[in-house]
Amino acid sequence: MSETLSVTDYLKNQSELDTLRFITCGSVDDGKSTLIGRMLYEAQALFDDQVVALQSDSKKHGTQGEDIDFALLVDGLAAEREQGITIDVAYRFFTTDKRRFIVADTPGHSQYTRNMATGASTASLAIILVDARQGILEQTRRHSHICHLMGIRQIILAVNKMDLIDYDRDVFNTIVEDYAEFSKKLNFADVTPIPISALKGDHINSRSKMMAWYNGPTLISKLEAVPNQILPEASGFAMPVQLVNRPHSDFRGYNGVILRKAVSVGERVRVAPSGAMTSVKHIWLAGTKLEQAEPGLAVTLELTDNVDISRGEVIASHLQPVEVADQFEVDLVWMGEEHGIAGRGYQLKMAGQIVSASLLSIKYKRDINTGNDLAAKTLELNDIARVTVNCQKPICFDAYEKTPECGAFILIDPITNQTVAAGMIHFALRRSGNIHHQKLNVDKAARRSLNGHTSKVFWFTGLSGSGKSTIADAFASALHAKGIRTYLLDGDNIRHGLNKDLGFSDADRVENIRRVAEMAKLMVDAGLVVLTAFISPFRSERDMARQLFDDSEFVEVFVDTPLELCEQRDAKGLYKKARAGDIPNFTGIGSPYEAPETAEITLQPSQDMDDMIAKLSSYLAE
Repeated sequence: MSETLSVTDYLKNQSELDTLRFITCGSVDDGKSTLIGRMLYEAQALFDDQVVALQSDSKKHGTQGEDIDFALLVDGLAAEREQGITIDVAYRFFTTDKRRFIVADTPGHSQYTRNMATGASTASLAIILVDARQGILEQTRRHSHICHLMGIRQIILAVNKMDLIDYDRDVFNTIVEDYAEFSKKLNFADVTPIPISALKGDHINSRSKMMAWYNGPTLISKLEAVPNQILPEASGFAMPVQLVNRPHSDFRGYNGVILRKAVSVGERVRVAPSGAMTSVKHIWLAGTKLEQAEPGLAVTLELTDNVDISRGEVIASHLQPVEVADQFEVDLVWMGEEHGIAGRGYQLKMAGQIVSASLLSIKYKRDINTGNDLAAKTLELNDIARVTVNCQKPICFDAYEKTPECGAFILIDPITNQTVAAGMIHFALRRSGNIHHQKLNVDKAARRSLNGHTSKVFWFTGLSGSGKSTIADAFASALHAKGIRTYLLDGDNIRHGLNKDLGFSDADRVENIRRVAEMAKLMVDAGLVVLTAFISPFRSERDMARQLFDDSEFVEVFVDTPLELCEQRDAKGLYKKARAGDIPNFTGIGSPYEAPETAEITLQPSQDMDDMIAKLSSYLAE
């Protein structure tokens, strides 16, 4: 009976412990996986059969001779064991008498930085490992910057492999001083340096006789004592709506996770972005009614009024609602292989909201070695940068440092569907909240009525020499003869005026198309049929242009002329110069052309001009 009570008491005590999420990060071979394995071992979080299996695996895959290779507890992928590196984020769980822990072992290799950022996004503390023989390395600095961006304010600087430098105090002190100097600008709330040997167990769970000169905490005692999270005082509850719950006609609830502060029945709330006011009628948790829901609970809110609310909108305290804007200053960690370019279109995903967005400008990127801010036109893999972002429509948000769940987002390449960046919102740009669409008496419909025809943009794309301008000009002449008002925006003509300040780098080409698309949008609004003749080589930029227009207003016309035929024509001699190396980044030679995959119209060079005009005209009639 007493034994049963003892188990019950143990389980009760365990259920009352809080949970600390932390990550281990740093450079390659600093011993992150070994450290986690040692912590699991010291916390007695392994069963006997796991220890036996670990001893067997250590002989087969290990790197420690006859000793146990603790890294194998975490390196679960075959490729990780074969190469002795961490590739994916590995999560492990263990418990002491004072706290439960969830630890993420993150990769050290630079090509897996995106995985490290993923692990950091939910952590309250980071253990940054440094190999005592190597000191502070580039990846140590990069991971420290990412921890700062992700809101981690508590750092344990674990100087590992002290056994390999004979537990030299002076080496430890030098590394601590170097890190303190480097991390000044990062403003961490707490940095605790601890000399350890993950392999030997020094200062993991018990003090080391080999380093009597150290009188600070052991690693696990520090983890047991740190605050769970260091965040500014919350200003009111918020809940992004994940699902509208409508099991039958008599019930409408809104599912989501409570953020910032608790919410109570009867509390007045405001819905963003609409601004509608109402009150909380009921709070449901797994079929049970609650009077109050604490932060972190996934609940269903039932409101007193029938308010139109969709997924991605936010229900928040009426006195401290979330903000709504469409332009932001943000920090980005670039994770894409393709360069990030100002003006290029992406999908922004945050707290249930998905919206088309683009990089307005790259203010600077951070030199992780010096901490200096560097001018940049493009973003490359692993760059950390301050940028401005424009969304196609306003979204609900809060500053990341106040409410991480409402301020963290990812950017997705709409073509490949790959995540290319993780971002943290600092604030909305002032003008985004002050600029509104002015309602005009003479609108697009009125101008179309006066002209006597609809308005569209026919976006001609193809290689240089494909015949875009010739076909577009012939089409414009045919429409003009029918009394249809048109305007032709030709690539060469635009570069003599509006875009004469742009070159032919990828960044300049993106900006070239962005400006043309905005101009075409104004002309369509004026009731004109607009024809554009631009190479516009990148699908993402053509998709960005398409998103500016209403359905059926944008007609993509692919002039599908083979490269060989374009080179034969070569009226301007550009291909010849490009082949000779005199024109770098020439589309089709030194720079790629991404052919449309779903163009409304495809024209072939073998077609008769009259047939082409008839095909184009049919889309205008429709």
